[in-house]
This record gives sequence, C-alpha cells and structure tokens, in this order.
Amino acid sequence: MKYSEVQKIAKNTIEYIKNEIHAGMKLTEVRRLCEDKMLALGADSFWYWDIGAFVFSGDETTVSVSGREYVTSDRPIAADDIITIDLSPQNDNIWGDYARTIILEGGKVVDDISSIRSDEWRNGLLMEEELHAEMLSFATPQTTFEELYFHINQLITNCGFINLDFLGNLGHSIVKDKNDRIYIENGNTVLLSSVDYFTFEPHISVKGSKYGYKKENIYYFVDGKLKEL
Repeated sequence: MKYSEVQKIAKNTIEYIKNEIHAGMKLTEVRRLCEDKMLALGADSFWYWDIGAFVFSGDETTVSVSGREYVTSDRPIAADDIITIDLSPQNDNIWGDYARTIILEGGKVVDDISSIRSDEWRNGLLMEEELHAEMLSFATPQTTFEELYFHINQLITNCGFINLDFLGNLGHSIVKDKNDRIYIENGNTVLLSSVDYFTFEPHISVKGSKYGYKKENIYYFVDGKLKEL
C-alpha cells in the first residue's frame, strides 16, 4: 500500500464514525468501531502502541497522554458533546495518522464549523483551521522543524490559546519505527524537507477551559510546496 492509501483508511474511518456516533454511545464502543473499520478497510495493525483509535470526549479532550499510559474511558457521549478521535492505522509498516475533533449538538454531528452553536467550540475548531492554513503558507523546504515550532506556538499564544501537547510539540516525521520519529519542537534544526512526510497536529485549548481541539493531517513537499496527503 502507498502512504496515501493508508491515510485514506483513516480519513474514511472518521467519515464512517461520524454517521455512527450518537448520544449514549460509550467511548470504548467508538474505539472498537473505528479499529474494526480500519482493519476492514485494509489496515493490518496499528503503529502507535497497538492502539488504533485514541478517543476522548468532554473535559477529557484537554488530556495529552502517551500511548503507553492511555486507557479508553467508558464514559457515554452526551447529546451536546465534543469528541476527539486520533487514528493510527498501518499496513506493512506504512503509516496513516489522522485526527479530528467532532462536535455533537442536539445529538447530531455538526459537520460545518460555522454552524456550531457553541461559540467556544466553534472558535476552537476555527483556530485549528487557521493554524493549518498558516503552516501551509509559512513552511518552505528551507524551514526547519524548530522554526515551524516557534512560529506556530507564537500564533497560538497571540490568539489567546495554549498548546496542550504533553511534550510541547506540534507533529512528527512519518517513519517505520515510532522510536525514530523527529518532532516539530524546540532544538530540532533539521529541515522539514529532509523527511518524506510529517504530521501537523496542534492540540490546543484556551486557558481555564475544559475543552481541547485537535486536527491532524500528514503533509509533504511537491515542487517546493506543501500538500496534504
């Protein structure tokens, strides 16, 4: 499989689960459905600690935790709720990596961000869109991982948000062994263009808020321009 095909497994799984999520469903069930769907679509395993789907809802969406310590909560989804799902399928050591924060209002998934009634949730998802757009316009083949780290974290701060990541980073290279990843972090002076693919996955909140937001895509350079995988 190509990287684009494994990433498509993750993308299609998010679209699938949006139609399955409902009030009263437990997060453990959401995880099971996502993992079963990825396997049905062609994943042969999950590269991040054998966990295919990290699922959080409500005030858990601010939690940032390593896969070594993650346990899926048994909490039920509310009619008005915020759910973050982070997927890590693989096929023959080819990775996908894709995350979305999903909003339920009145028991239904709200796909159009501008239609979200909650100002707080809508503004959080709009900020994620702004961060990805800024990354695409800022990053060039000559940009280092560290330069992107400082630029985006400054924007997060200037807009009144905070970076929730437990290591403070914003993404990582896509490799064959998770221990070989390099990160969008302070001190990494390697060029973004030195890796074939990398993730951008800011996990953000507003100070004092119960809710966090995440959007993750894989990106790569084509003729000097970044593209989403």
